[in-house]
Amino acid sequence: MSGHSKWSSIKHKKGAADAKRGKLFSKLSRAIIVAAKEGGPDPAGNLALQNAIEKARSYSMPKDNIERAIARGSGADSDAQAFETVVYEGYGPSGVAVIVEALTDNRNRTASDVRHAFDKNDGNLGGSGAVSWLFERRGIVVVSADGVDEDELMLAAAEGGADDVSRDGSIFEIVSAPENLATVREALEDAGFTVDSAELTMVPKTTIEVADESEAKKVLRLIDQLEESDDVQDVFANFDIPEQVLEAVAS
Repeated sequence: MSGHSKWSSIKHKKGAADAKRGKLFSKLSRAIIVAAKEGGPDPAGNLALQNAIEKARSYSMPKDNIERAIARGSGADSDAQAFETVVYEGYGPSGVAVIVEALTDNRNRTASDVRHAFDKNDGNLGGSGAVSWLFERRGIVVVSADGVDEDELMLAAAEGGADDVSRDGSIFEIVSAPENLATVREALEDAGFTVDSAELTMVPKTTIEVADESEAKKVLRLIDQLEESDDVQDVFANFDIPEQVLEAVAS
């Protein structure tokens, strides 16, 4: 499992219990509220809002929830006024680079939670720019490979402005520039393909293989603990855990 797909992958999150689903929707709503507040309620002219909506749709967030979040953000909502975006960077076990993106109304609380997670799991929290140079922001659309004609998929993806299409086991990953994410999704859906997810992610330029089971456990525990924070929106890392090690850790 590679870090750019994140430990809490789409399948992991979609299979979560109702409590986790509610927590996820709360995080997604927070992102929409802040994006609407900062850039206005029209997704066509607000890329951040457009991407927040795309992500919410990927996790089957109800349309009514999305619209309510947009309304709250575009109005004089106190929640929208309170939140700000904070990014933390550091290194986890085995020198794995980690980026944590948060929306918080209390910087001290969030910083304390993030620092505690790094310290507890043999990591080191760094300063701004410590590891971000190892990643690049990309749009990723995921389509199940089941019954899909790869040539037709590549054609539809190219028409939507995608940069690359690759197969990873039972799925296809369609990669694009951040600003083309929504266009690529629409092109694929118009061509009859079912989109499993569509969201912005930080793709590592290089990955670090973590073949030791104990180290792999530490890395995954760090990612899980970071994502448990209510303030944390996304966690990105450049680890690459071989399948046999991942299976051993899971058992």
